[in-house]
Amino acid sequence: MKTSGNTISIQGILPSALRGAKQIAVSADASAPGSDEPVARIPAGPVAFSGIRDPEVQLSSLQPQDGPFSLAYQAFHYYALPNPRDLTCSVIKSLGDKFDFLAYYSDFRVDNQEAGTPSNGPLGAVGGAVSGIGVTQSGLGSYCTQGRFQWQFIQPVYSGSNQMQERPPEGAPVGTDHDITFYRQQLAEPSQDGKMPPYTYAISQIAHEMGHRWAAFVSARVGSETIPLGPTHWARGLQARVAFPYQRPTEASIMGGGVWQDNFDGTYTQLDDDYYVPATGWSYLDLYLMGLISPAEVPDFFILRNLLPAGKDANEHSIFKADRTKVTIQDVTAAEGERLPGIDKSQRQFNTGMVIVVQHGVKPTSELIERTNGIRKQWIDYFSVTTGRRASMTANPQ
Repeated sequence: MKTSGNTISIQGILPSALRGAKQIAVSADASAPGSDEPVARIPAGPVAFSGIRDPEVQLSSLQPQDGPFSLAYQAFHYYALPNPRDLTCSVIKSLGDKFDFLAYYSDFRVDNQEAGTPSNGPLGAVGGAVSGIGVTQSGLGSYCTQGRFQWQFIQPVYSGSNQMQERPPEGAPVGTDHDITFYRQQLAEPSQDGKMPPYTYAISQIAHEMGHRWAAFVSARVGSETIPLGPTHWARGLQARVAFPYQRPTEASIMGGGVWQDNFDGTYTQLDDDYYVPATGWSYLDLYLMGLISPAEVPDFFILRNLLPAGKDANEHSIFKADRTKVTIQDVTAAEGERLPGIDKSQRQFNTGMVIVVQHGVKPTSELIERTNGIRKQWIDYFSVTTGRRASMTANPQ
């Protein structure tokens, strides 16, 4: 869209519903900055279409004389996203209300441009609703659960995506520190076969998405100020060092934040950032919100605000100038209330349903089954390691 004086011109491809139209009604209004109320308005008036043609053609039917064309492109349409609640209800009605989490994997793509999958759920729980974590339980009935089901992927993950590969292809170029190939050598060193652990990327995804069941929604009341520590993901400047690292000595939470080194000169070095590749563990705050450690076990932390880049250190870690605010777990409970059930009554055993989604009448491929099972095994191990053996995960229909 372009404006010139009193003229507004629009250029593009008409939606299919308008391609047969001869006339449309057009109105316009203008608003001042900072206000949604129009200061000027042009009432709807008829506009006739002329000289408009449908650019859509079947490429297979084109002849040389049909051109030339200034631009040609082909559109691909994948299957529409299934309703996530329908997926949940199908599983629970078939196998019973036995799942805390559900992860979906498919051998076909769905029509969504997001590389992975978002997540949601009603925040159910074994032993009663969880409070003090910044979000509340709701909508159990729409997920067909009596109260247990908690969280899930909202779309199946495609078996051909990066998130379902066992490892990067041999010879794949080394990327930045936000690429799994950057960590290939480091992650392979402890292994007996000289390879990085399998499905590291997949575990990043499932751990992060299922972690939204508890995080990152809380705020902290520091003095008279209430400071959001998220929302949704921990703020970049939150000190969120992992309590029980998964693969590397220094890890920031799988839910965001960072590991920050105070240089005692007004600057802070970011030793690990809020990007969750490769998979990392849970911070002390995460574990508290999960009901796995007591408030007394959460060390004081801090949040950095007004971050300004200030170069890099000799190891290419980013340095920032920032304003530091100390935060304690008491500041969190002052804003959100105490986490209930407490550590003595919180849920410790969880079950994830790994659901293979196929098109109607089609059998799952052996590749899809193998990769889903590989992720299942790693997910069970991950949950045990990163919770310090204080909780366990199963992945079966029992």
